[in-house]
Amino acid sequence: MPVISESSYRSPFWLPNRHLQTIYPNILRRIEGVHYQRERIDTPDGDFLDLDWCKSPSGQPRLVIMSHGLEGDTHRTYMKGMVRAFRQQNWDVLTWNYRGCSGENNRLIKAYHSGATYDLATVVQHALSLNVYQEVVMVGFSLGGNLTLKYLGEQGAQLSELITKSVIFSAPVDLAACADEISKPHNFIYAKRFLRTLKQKLKAKIERYPDAFAPGIMQQIKTLRDFDNLYTAPVHGFENAQDYYKQCSARYFLDTIAIPTLIVNAQNDSFLAPTCYPKTQVEKLDWIFLEIPRKGGHCGFAPAKPNDLYWSEQRALEFVQG
Repeated sequence: MPVISESSYRSPFWLPNRHLQTIYPNILRRIEGVHYQRERIDTPDGDFLDLDWCKSPSGQPRLVIMSHGLEGDTHRTYMKGMVRAFRQQNWDVLTWNYRGCSGENNRLIKAYHSGATYDLATVVQHALSLNVYQEVVMVGFSLGGNLTLKYLGEQGAQLSELITKSVIFSAPVDLAACADEISKPHNFIYAKRFLRTLKQKLKAKIERYPDAFAPGIMQQIKTLRDFDNLYTAPVHGFENAQDYYKQCSARYFLDTIAIPTLIVNAQNDSFLAPTCYPKTQVEKLDWIFLEIPRKGGHCGFAPAKPNDLYWSEQRALEFVQG
């Protein structure tokens, strides 16, 4: 499918660089009118997932399943903005919190990671088992974008025929390269913030499972790659961080995706490495559209007027309903 390099998105003049384009929408934007109904479901391995529903009062048979980014949750503004946009078009929306992201520690020693498609599969199966929906689409942001793409690639032609399209924003489809990118000096603030909350969660794991971790593990973690080497990989069954990145990067699953899928990665996204724009690969595929706006930041895409629908929300609706 074509690579869409001439995107319709234009960043407002008052957000002149990639950092402002990232920070403003994710921290300073306010979303009103989105109210969730929480549902807790058990996972096959004895843990739980907290799902947040936003349903149409008219009982529409269309559903969006939405997945958030690293250390995010269903209340992030990029999530709630997209929820509101779809709800205004009479879609039901199911957002879900990854293990340990709903405000309560999960039960097991493992948590979530960029390739934990078994949890997304549990969410999808739960939604389909309700026998309510005639059409389901999937939306993913950042880590949730990688996760969604990997899930769709794993399912391939075996994907439920009810799932018709997917839209992905700011996806780190090459995890190894992005781990290196986030550790560069220009991303210092973001990396520090991610590491702070990840290490807080790890501390709780150590307190609960003291015999499972080597002494001094907290002091050894200086980067996100360190975190993945010392926690993510061994706890989730990978040899090391590099093995985890290789097995879970969505770029290796794009070829088997069998539904129309739009990936939107801004050129100036400071989190994404050059390999997150797989133009040559996508041009050979039947179902993937790759759109590369010049600007937008990471999960940004703010409009010129702050209260307008965000471009990302307009683009998702256009692709899904077109």
